[in-house]
Amino acid sequence: MTLSKKNTSLIPHPLARNASNILISGAIMAAMSGCSASGDDIPASADTIAALVSQMTLEEKIQMLHGVENNLAGAGTIAGVERLGIPSIMLTDGPAGARNSNYKATAMPAPVALASSFNPELAYHVGQVIGKEARAQGQDVLLSPMVNIVRTPQAGRNFETLGEDPLLAGKMVAEEIKGVQDAGLMATVKHFVANNQETDRMTIDTLVDEQALREIYLPAFKRAVQEAGVASIMCAYNKLAINGENSAYACANKELLTNILRDEWGYEGFVMTDWFAGIPGVFTPEMKPTPTHILAGLDVEMPAQFMFGDLLLNAVKNGDIEETYIDRSVTRILTQMAHFGLLDGSAPERADIEALARHHAKVALKAAVEGAVLLKNDNKILPLSSTDLDSLLIIGPTGGVLNYGGGGSSRVKPMTALESPYEALTNRAGDNAVIHYLPGIDLDGVTVPADLFKDLVRKDQDGQEQKAVNINLTGDSLLPAHGKTEWIGELVAPETGEYDIKVQAKNAVVQLSLDGGETVILDSASAFNPLNSVIPTRDGLENSSVRVHLNAGEVKSIRLVATAGEVGAFSYLVADKTAPAQLRLAWETPSQRKMNVAKAVEAAKKAKTVLVFGYNEGTEGADRKDLSLPNNQDELIAQIAAVNKNTVVVLNTGDPVTMPWANNVPAIMQMWYPGQEGGEATADLLLGNANPSGKLPVSFPASMSDLPMQQVKQFPGEDGQLVYDEGIYVGYRWYDKQNLKPLFPFGHGLSYTEFSYSDAHITQHEGGYRVEFKVINTGEKAGVDVPQLYLGAPEQTHVPVAVKSLAGFERVALEAGQSQSVDINIDSELLNFWDVDNHQWMPVEGERAIYLGHSSDDYTRIGSITHQ
Repeated sequence: MTLSKKNTSLIPHPLARNASNILISGAIMAAMSGCSASGDDIPASADTIAALVSQMTLEEKIQMLHGVENNLAGAGTIAGVERLGIPSIMLTDGPAGARNSNYKATAMPAPVALASSFNPELAYHVGQVIGKEARAQGQDVLLSPMVNIVRTPQAGRNFETLGEDPLLAGKMVAEEIKGVQDAGLMATVKHFVANNQETDRMTIDTLVDEQALREIYLPAFKRAVQEAGVASIMCAYNKLAINGENSAYACANKELLTNILRDEWGYEGFVMTDWFAGIPGVFTPEMKPTPTHILAGLDVEMPAQFMFGDLLLNAVKNGDIEETYIDRSVTRILTQMAHFGLLDGSAPERADIEALARHHAKVALKAAVEGAVLLKNDNKILPLSSTDLDSLLIIGPTGGVLNYGGGGSSRVKPMTALESPYEALTNRAGDNAVIHYLPGIDLDGVTVPADLFKDLVRKDQDGQEQKAVNINLTGDSLLPAHGKTEWIGELVAPETGEYDIKVQAKNAVVQLSLDGGETVILDSASAFNPLNSVIPTRDGLENSSVRVHLNAGEVKSIRLVATAGEVGAFSYLVADKTAPAQLRLAWETPSQRKMNVAKAVEAAKKAKTVLVFGYNEGTEGADRKDLSLPNNQDELIAQIAAVNKNTVVVLNTGDPVTMPWANNVPAIMQMWYPGQEGGEATADLLLGNANPSGKLPVSFPASMSDLPMQQVKQFPGEDGQLVYDEGIYVGYRWYDKQNLKPLFPFGHGLSYTEFSYSDAHITQHEGGYRVEFKVINTGEKAGVDVPQLYLGAPEQTHVPVAVKSLAGFERVALEAGQSQSVDINIDSELLNFWDVDNHQWMPVEGERAIYLGHSSDDYTRIGSITHQ
């Protein structure tokens, strides 16, 4: 989580800040000569950094160990020391693009989509895009990427992760970090560690055994450190009890922050907290901040100074904490600043973000296409044919509005206007195509009619009152740019049933109250409110909705307050205090809801082919209660499939969903949250202009009864504890252990062509094994395959070993009929297990099968190895 303070002033161009940082003292310039602008080059010497630290007062050092307010930063700021020419450090989110409240940026596909590409090279280019744009915004540190393993499919931030497998996540994150840091921006890998759900995330005590920690949850972080040289690590909210012992906040856990991170892995960067993490009782009367986390290896508290401000200063002055700990943390920060050219002005030039936009949009499009997964394609109904386009019906909210990204601190303000899948298909299908759109489930609703208001009064900020007809200030009638406007009156329900009441706004935040204003039921400014949708209306307004039961003739007093010139904390829009705002109070009544579904079903009967777009809204701050599509979408899809056998489902979800209708539709395409270019990517894939090549980085369960975590203690936890008693059996490893088939397995993904493998053989070499084989495109179209190697378990073993685990993969692009020889290395580290008794890696003894296949559930044994 990185929640920024709302900006309240005009923002200068980021290069204005860069100019001020050039005023570095002659002594520091001399000391810093030879420093590089990249973490890969020769860093400043330890003596140079030590000399700089020696010139700092205790107060100056302390101020570099906590966050400060600064509305130029995307998420937070670490103060510098102006006297010595040390600039402040600006930090920004996030995993799907440079998220900054003040700037637009290229909105990349959700990281889960990037993971679906199984393409580390693409991850590098995505990192480059984010790194360059964050620097263009005046930022120095990216609070991303995130590599928390998908442990349970209900977890709210699964869309921000790189999947359920530690090898895939590790390879992808290492390249993404390299891309970010080669652009001159410090990367932060997060959340360290075992932060795998949102429920009670700030207080939960996670009990995980040491083998699972080492084999499942830590490997991606290790690659980030040792292969990519990540500049910063963000420690997690949760507590951690390894083997159920010595529970401590992750941000105060010496075993993690010192013994593993520093002593074993040789990490030289700095560790910061997640926002307000590690503070016992934070935001409660029982809050008890402590400065002693610095002893465990924590370097920076963000975004404030509950622990590392006056408390730490006084602890040092009183002799409770030695100043050497302060020097250690400041040294770590300054060392990274020197690596990235922030001390001598040698950092790469901050580009004009507008000049980057066109090329970066191409990267976003490529990522969206490569991340899409064709889950099912019976009778090769996809790609769409010319006869399909003669009568094509698109149904579903995200067919008419692009669901480009998840919510929370990953929410990017897109650089370009968003093209919906309906618009993209219409624009690319040709002049003879006949394409129609119906929402089916209408997230927009209709303006609440004037004749259902009683005594509605509008009060402007200057106190003037006037009678109002309804609340619809869109089009030519807009809300003035300055201040608050209030409406008070009564609303009469025309029928009995469930109403979806909606406040919709652009460049304004809105609060809605019923029953005299005692309780605010909608607040569009709230940061983690699930009632605030990430899917805008079809005319571009932000949409908040709450379902309430009303009886026919029932009168509800309402109060609506709109503040123009502001947007919510994680809005997709940039606030403009000088511009007017749009506002609408809308609803969907019970009869309208039924009518919308009936219209969609009736139209589906007449169409040649139907595309139904299904969605969910992943967001930080909340886990999902179940895996069904919200708002009765499963029922809608079932009804459409019942009347049209050519029903194709396109999913915009950030994680696995159940599909009770899966057997009744011939094709399913998973587009995830595809970023700002997602409309074009969707159209290209459905029309056959691009060939699907993505593979699932997560397993899709067949039903809720097949979820890995069935006990409350496993998820969401009980009595303040969360027990990882499944051990190493996470994701597909758990399904294999239970001999249970998921609906769609890890690694699964179809193509519009076919591939086969032959001539496989295995050779041993120093550092592991090499598997060589031939990939053949046996189909009629060019395409990309991702052959996957899996390592089996010995027939008998005295330690937990996965039935099979991913050991390697490679993307291979082939023309129709073409073949190519491929070799994949199996690293010797993958042949070991963590011995919890001796606290070290040991070889898994015995003969182990090697499997080559298209997924974790579609493979062939090609040989075996014996590792001693």
